[in-house]
Amino acid sequence: DMAISVMSDVGRVDLKEEVIPKKESVIDMYRIATYVHQVPSAIEMIEYCTKMGYRTSCNVMAVTKTQESNLKQALEIIAQSPAEVMVIVDSFGALYPEEIRRISDIYLDIAAKYNKQVGIHAHNNQQLAFANTVEAVGDGVDWLDGTYSEMGRGAGNCAMELLLGFLKNPKYNLYPAVQFIEKHMTKLKEDGVVWGYDMQYLLTGMLNQHPRTAIQ
Repeated sequence: DMAISVMSDVGRVDLKEEVIPKKESVIDMYRIATYVHQVPSAIEMIEYCTKMGYRTSCNVMAVTKTQESNLKQALEIIAQSPAEVMVIVDSFGALYPEEIRRISDIYLDIAAKYNKQVGIHAHNNQQLAFANTVEAVGDGVDWLDGTYSEMGRGAGNCAMELLLGFLKNPKYNLYPAVQFIEKHMTKLKEDGVVWGYDMQYLLTGMLNQHPRTAIQ
């Protein structure tokens, strides 16, 4: 059942230049990443990708920097677009599980009105990406982002191997994941590729700041 998706940020890519018709592509889904103030442009991108034959989702970034009223207004607009999933993005790894619960409720209430699904994309600045994803599962969120060995920008994301173990679904086999990590991810770290939790990313998470500060 594997599908291939790519992330496209509003303002960073010209989809009309880069997107070819689905029948000519191995890509199945475009995930459009947007800040709340960019939602009109995100809708244009979603509609264009849908017209080209792709599935779409909308990842609303930096929800911790957004007023709740503005977030609700943006989600109402997104929910009426062709995007099948609205994804909570804790861009700065600043959220705690109790906050995830409140935000999930906002997303799920709006999604239910328009028959959409909700996802979560958590960052690990405070080592809470897994805990926040588990909380979202309990709240009813369906699409869960994870990466092997937490690999991702800056502090990284929710560990896929932890998530597979938590879900305890017989259709998920943890053993190949462990083999993959031993064979590939461990070697990357040994070769000097750097990602993951450290003090700089902890501070940006606690202060609700963009990771560029820590990177610098």
